[in-house]
Amino acid sequence: MTLGRIWPVFFLIGLAACAQGGFSTTDDAVFAPSVDPRGAVVDQLTVGHRLMAAGEYELALSSFSLAAAEQGLTPEVLLSLGSANLALGRLNQAEELLRRASEEAPDSPDAWNNLGVVLIEKGQTAEAAQVFRRAFALDNGESVAIRDNLRLALAKLENSQYGSEIEQEYKLVRRGSSDFLIRPTQ
Repeated sequence: MTLGRIWPVFFLIGLAACAQGGFSTTDDAVFAPSVDPRGAVVDQLTVGHRLMAAGEYELALSSFSLAAAEQGLTPEVLLSLGSANLALGRLNQAEELLRRASEEAPDSPDAWNNLGVVLIEKGQTAEAAQVFRRAFALDNGESVAIRDNLRLALAKLENSQYGSEIEQEYKLVRRGSSDFLIRPTQ
């Protein structure tokens, strides 16, 4: 190697040595902790749930994927992966994972509730109402979130019968300066 190619390396090493603390660490700097090979293993599901609560859905998905590698695709891992995908707006992936979770753990109200949320988001209101009913029954009506989701699905289901055909059968007729009347079209 020639001196022309090596001098930038020496220059950067020299700059690093001139920085505060040189090549050694100082007490006021923030450094990542060292790895203790004898340390306790952290449960990736717990980490993922904490990341979900913090709104870090991509990181939570990565943590749940690590949990899947460690524990396999248990119903809890499937539910967690589906919930993270739901939070990220990946409805098709979330639906597939949550359906598997509800099949493998049919007594889990959380899996059924999250599946219902996916179905509502995808516009499948009738199936979502059935799924929320099942989640509500499994939960014995104790969860406020499931009850509210069931109410929303039932309200959407009742209002879904007003389609564009019915709206087109009426017209707005103006009578006077500020009086309006809705009349059926002939």
